[in-house]
Amino acid sequence: MTTTTLAALVPLLPFLGAVAGLALGRTAPGFVRPLAILPTLTATVLAVVVAVRQGGGRAIDAATQLTPTGSVPIDLALHLDGFAVLVAVLVGLVATCVQLYSTAYLRNDTRYPSYAALVSLFTSAMLLVVYSGDLMVLLVGWEIMGICSHFLVGHYWETPEARAASLKAFLVTKLGDVPFLIGLFALAADTGSFRITKILAAVTNGGLDHPTLIALLLLAGVAGKSAQFPLHTWLPDAMAGPTPVSALIHAATMVAAGIYFVARLLPVFAASGAALTVLAVMAAVTMVGSGLAALAQDDIKRVLAYSTIGQLGYMSGALAVGDRGAAVFHLISHGAFKAVLFLAAGVVIHAAGTNSLAAMSRMGGLARRIPDAYWTMTVALLALAAIPPFAGFFSKEAVLVAAEHTAVGDRAVAPAAAGWTVLIAGLAAAVLTAAYATRLWLLAFRGRGAELPDHGRQPVAMTAVLWILAVPTIAFGLTSGVIGDWFDGHALTPSLTTAVLATGVTLVGGLVTYGAWRHTTALAARTPIGAVAAHPGAEPALVEAEAMTSHTAAYGTIAAAADPADPGRLLLGPLHRHAVTGFHLDALYTALFVRPVQQAARLVRFLDRTVVDTYVNGSGAVTRLLGTAVRRAQTGNVQTYLGALLAGSLVLAIAAVVFANVNAGS
Repeated sequence: MTTTTLAALVPLLPFLGAVAGLALGRTAPGFVRPLAILPTLTATVLAVVVAVRQGGGRAIDAATQLTPTGSVPIDLALHLDGFAVLVAVLVGLVATCVQLYSTAYLRNDTRYPSYAALVSLFTSAMLLVVYSGDLMVLLVGWEIMGICSHFLVGHYWETPEARAASLKAFLVTKLGDVPFLIGLFALAADTGSFRITKILAAVTNGGLDHPTLIALLLLAGVAGKSAQFPLHTWLPDAMAGPTPVSALIHAATMVAAGIYFVARLLPVFAASGAALTVLAVMAAVTMVGSGLAALAQDDIKRVLAYSTIGQLGYMSGALAVGDRGAAVFHLISHGAFKAVLFLAAGVVIHAAGTNSLAAMSRMGGLARRIPDAYWTMTVALLALAAIPPFAGFFSKEAVLVAAEHTAVGDRAVAPAAAGWTVLIAGLAAAVLTAAYATRLWLLAFRGRGAELPDHGRQPVAMTAVLWILAVPTIAFGLTSGVIGDWFDGHALTPSLTTAVLATGVTLVGGLVTYGAWRHTTALAARTPIGAVAAHPGAEPALVEAEAMTSHTAAYGTIAAAADPADPGRLLLGPLHRHAVTGFHLDALYTALFVRPVQQAARLVRFLDRTVVDTYVNGSGAVTRLLGTAVRRAQTGNVQTYLGALLAGSLVLAIAAVVFANVNAGS
């Protein structure tokens, strides 16, 4: 087969698996798991073959006209460059691991067939975004991911947290998609095509008439999809979905799509220095704000969610300084270690019976009971904190080096102000990342207290994938010196200055947090263990759903816990109560947008029911009265009809005589 044929099969196979899984879910449930795993696994193998054949060389393009439009044509096109083929491998690998993990995590879930089909469809949509060479076809995958995330986040729809989170994720991302769609049409109007290659050629030749407007419209959609300030608020709440879904969304799909889109069309954004500056500020606020919020969260998954927002901020920062190679390098690196973190968190929640770090800090022996999750999560947290030689160190350093080059004027793609903004925020975020990563590890695995009932050995399907994903977490960064051809030929190796500086501030963040933990550990005995919903022998998904419910019941919120032994509370001081709520952005949006819309809806309902319905009902009532009056005249008696006819004739005759006399007198 040709490379383009193999590439076409990559998104097609998971789609066919989703259709077949839905069709056979009730009639032949034994086929559901093979149909969930095998198509995605085969697509991953084909993605690897496509990557090897492409080899980081010249981009491979193929297209056929999908439909004539009368103006700008829409093509079914493939564009396979180094970025696309490597990201496709990441998507396939993570999706396959998620499907394997889910077979054990939701082993008794009655909705597993629809869940597995939605995961396959989600994977297919992301692969379509990655390989697509036409923006309208890319938009199809973009929107399918949105609806899939809505259903998957709301998988535990019996719980109010899941229902609210799924609706919030859908509405916030759609809020960004409206200007995004307008931006796509404006871009096509300026360049005369939806084909990515033709758009980039037009931009190179100066064919973009409104670069700032188009770039800002597109950035709105990117902010929503990739959870960047100010449209990031949906992602922490999306933790109400199953843990494998969280891993898929955070590591390889959905949030990665916006970053990948900007990387694909970076020359469009680079045509406007103002747009790059806006992107740099957006990235800086996202990095620092999410780091502070992560340090205050009690739910282990919400810590990881804010971590994802911050790491996406690094990728946005790399794009803001014009280095898409560093951005995609960090995207792939982050995808590997963040998948490990979420899937390991699922094992931790199952073993501990709670998602509360405050509760875990009062349990003994958790690390000993789940050694696979303990070691792989430790490695992934080191990668997250950018400790050498793990993958996160090399990819984060690539971002900081790119920012440094822009700041000092060695690279002129973006304004120097954007470079300084990203560099300073990136170093500050490095301190915060090390702090919340250290806090999570200490509270989860160095707890002191009685051991809870043991759930037994975790299923192999859940632990094996952790070690599979740990391999790129450890080794991918070491390839930075040889994979430059896949990343526009740019060097991805760290520089001495930024490496020493970033590693130094990272160690400071970790050591300060460790010192705070040692100081607050003595206070742990003063607070009860709180939210725990352990059920030895229950499937992990059930434990997770009950853990979320019990956390809210015990502490009043899924985000926080009144724990004086929390080192994050000591480090943040008075800022803690603001950070734990995400700096009250949800309350602000509720006051500015949600309540006015609700009031407007109530006004419309009042006008519809009280004013409009009054006229409609009144016209109906008048018609009924007239009908009643006419009906009374219809007696069915012939004598009555003749009498009425004669009476009417007499009245007409008298009226004629009177009218004639009046005319004669005048």
